[in-house]
Amino acid sequence: MKIGLFIPCFMNELYPGASMATLELLERQGLDVEYPMSQTCCGQPMANTGCTKDLHELSMRFLDIFSKYDYVVGPTGSCVAMVRKHYAQFLDGIDGFEHLKTHTYELCEFLHDIIKVEQFDVSFPYKVGLHNSCHGHRELGLGSPSERNIPSFNKLESLLKKVRGLELVTLSRPDECCGFGGTFAITENAISAFMGNDRIADHLDAGAEVMTGADLSCLMHMDGLIRRQGKPLRIMHIAQILNGEAPHGTS
Repeated sequence: MKIGLFIPCFMNELYPGASMATLELLERQGLDVEYPMSQTCCGQPMANTGCTKDLHELSMRFLDIFSKYDYVVGPTGSCVAMVRKHYAQFLDGIDGFEHLKTHTYELCEFLHDIIKVEQFDVSFPYKVGLHNSCHGHRELGLGSPSERNIPSFNKLESLLKKVRGLELVTLSRPDECCGFGGTFAITENAISAFMGNDRIADHLDAGAEVMTGADLSCLMHMDGLIRRQGKPLRIMHIAQILNGEAPHGTS
């Protein structure tokens, strides 16, 4: 099984630690992982701002780079949702796209649904709050949205429960938006910050020491608010926890 590792451009530039944790975590499962050096942005910012021509070109480039792999795996729900849910307007009917669309997975759903990891041989003795991001939770189906009357499930929770010593705290609103929303955080910055602070307060009220999730864009948004206000809460991508890393500043 050949895996094409899809690292979002902002993670490549700003969060190399979480990106490397993703690679190491996949390799720990005995997978053959390759990082195509020619990969660029998936085009989500262009989609948010109406730059259709640029998005078309980027989707074609993505297909050309990643269509040769058995699976494409990325550590972010929003960028994976871009490929699976929004490339069709440009790529439907083009050779290789159907395979790409059905074999591109967010990291947690790949671990949970495809290779079905039984246990992570790591320890994380901290109280953890899980942020269920909108794209992953609702577009990719990583968990059951609270507004739907369906049986409860959460793939991220299932994976975190396989880590020794980790205690998941209970949030009052487990799948509420953090307010990031890509360009929404720029055009409606006051509302975005208010929503982010609301989510942070929920985690702190629940006793979380660490906030995690599958979308570093959301975590980045809240980490900025946490740092500026000196809140006692640390941010980690779920790949770093499953890979056995400790929160920054601890041994």
